[in-house]
Amino acid sequence: MSPEEAAAVTPTSLEVTATGCAAVEDLDPQAIGLSYTFESPPDGEPGPVTIRFDGVRRTDGPTTPPERFSVHETVAKVVPDSGRITLTRRVENVLAGTWDVTAIVEDPAAGPGRPSPAPAASTGSTGFAPVLRARAPGARIGAWPALVGLGAVVALVLQAVLAARATLSVPAALLLSVAACLVGLVGARLYYIAEHPNRRRGWMSASAGLCIQGFVLAALGTMLVGAAVLGFPAGTLLDVTAPGLLFGMAIGRVGCLFGGCCAGRPTASRWGLWSSDRRLGVRRVPTQLFESATAGVIGVGALLSVVLVAPTPHGAVFVGALATYTFGRQMLFPLRNLPRNTRYGRQLTAVVCLAVAMVSVLVIAA
Repeated sequence: MSPEEAAAVTPTSLEVTATGCAAVEDLDPQAIGLSYTFESPPDGEPGPVTIRFDGVRRTDGPTTPPERFSVHETVAKVVPDSGRITLTRRVENVLAGTWDVTAIVEDPAAGPGRPSPAPAASTGSTGFAPVLRARAPGARIGAWPALVGLGAVVALVLQAVLAARATLSVPAALLLSVAACLVGLVGARLYYIAEHPNRRRGWMSASAGLCIQGFVLAALGTMLVGAAVLGFPAGTLLDVTAPGLLFGMAIGRVGCLFGGCCAGRPTASRWGLWSSDRRLGVRRVPTQLFESATAGVIGVGALLSVVLVAPTPHGAVFVGALATYTFGRQMLFPLRNLPRNTRYGRQLTAVVCLAVAMVSVLVIAA
């Protein structure tokens, strides 16, 4: 390769994803996960890049015809000067075995003098498709459940401390809260499916998704019904629950960052963080950390209100904290790499939540 040709390509690599668990790697359905890494162009306008993945299965002998695949995947918008980019593609319903694979950039969107990503090749084996769907460079498969679980534990412990302080039955409150969490998980999944009807077919899969709005609505309904059954003052129960709920969400959002969900938009900014949405690893706006910080700050305010102010009417802390958190989410939504389903829904929700939060603050301070 001449010096001129070498200058016309950028370093690349191709990795075949491993399941990481020998107990399930031979189960059906089989798939092969491919991750192609290249550098973004140093300048110019954002544009698409199309990559072709080709694979040939190694056969047992000359009499066995080789199995092949050829698929295309497009990065819709490559941001110049955003650094390393990793595109992951899963090819499903393929024969189990060892495959020789290549990745070739067919549409580099490169102008004169701009380096084009070079082809890359690798060899690897197939694995259990449901596991490979959740694995990608930059996405840690156990991070989300681990941190969400930790957030739930923190929430329950803090609620128990505040419930005892408010002379509520701690065992009854904990049992009700655990039930609310379980119902909330179902609500989170159903809310996600309602917002993404095109993914309804796989609603029981691990990658189907969850929405915090659905969790809060379902859990809140369960808490209100349970409070009526147990004879708890509903407002007091919600107030002692609010700080733990927000601290739990603050911890869980860090799990979203490491687990590859709720990802921010790609950016070339130096304060962006490299992260993956399990398909595209790139420098992104760290919206998960912004939302985590928002929940944590509001949680501190709710805790101080419950402990130091003891506001009336009871329930004002919960309503105010939840409204403030929802307002903050609406402000962060434009930074997420997710199209909205309504034109003015975000603005309307933000106005309503801001008004409710301001009224709650006035009531608490009165």
